[in-house]
Amino acid sequence: MKKLLILLGFILCISLSAQETSKDSVETRWNMFKYDIATMFQGVGYSYTRPLHWEGNQWAQFGAVVGGTALVYLADDDTSRFIRNNREGVPQVIRDYGEFFGSPSNNYMATSGVYAVGLITKNEKLRRTGVLLISSATSAGLLQQVLKSVVGRARPLADLGKDTFDPFNSSRNFHSFPSGHALLAFTNAYAIGKQFKSPWVKAGIYTLGAIPGISRVWDGQHWLSDMVFAFAISIATVESIDRYLDKKYDQKYNDQKKLVSWNLNFGPGTMGVTVNF
Repeated sequence: MKKLLILLGFILCISLSAQETSKDSVETRWNMFKYDIATMFQGVGYSYTRPLHWEGNQWAQFGAVVGGTALVYLADDDTSRFIRNNREGVPQVIRDYGEFFGSPSNNYMATSGVYAVGLITKNEKLRRTGVLLISSATSAGLLQQVLKSVVGRARPLADLGKDTFDPFNSSRNFHSFPSGHALLAFTNAYAIGKQFKSPWVKAGIYTLGAIPGISRVWDGQHWLSDMVFAFAISIATVESIDRYLDKKYDQKYNDQKKLVSWNLNFGPGTMGVTVNF
């Protein structure tokens, strides 16, 4: 978070010097910046307190996520082996994209860039989107770091099997669950996808956001269930913070009557996810 604030401050200084230098303009952007930074922290806190307010439907959804992840976990050896064996058939450009876009430093550079453009142009939609991206990535990112340490799951490349857990082991070989690359990339994709109404545009953005997670399974850094649970955290975090931002900004950019619904489907020899939007 310290690096993020330094980066945002640096971008802010550049933007203010590049634009008109009237006192009113500088003060307006400075006030926007202070408001947005405070909202980012508040959004992170809001997302962490949501489970305290869950009711039957939310707990049912959480149970479905845990149950679905458990079923994927049972097949982790086979699915991960299959994906890794087909790694060489994937174009190098896609594999490089997956590694690059899922990196935390690259993630924050991209999200901060979106916010900076919104601040420079005084575009509330871009500012709000930037706040959503940064606060969602921060909330989900901190959570996955804690889970990695607490769960202590061995990575596939450690060759210890999917059932090996050593909580609070400092070695990165035991920081498999959940996937950080999958979580950050899909958090961005899901947040950006919410700004579009076209289901085809959403599907394209979600696909691009899923590649970094899949690439980590290709490279043997994560199991398939690590990626699935990371996606679930991304969706829940973005939805939570987005609802909070509706209270903080005048304009609303999401149709609350038509929320995205995700359903896990399982059957004999089959497993899949249905997305309705």
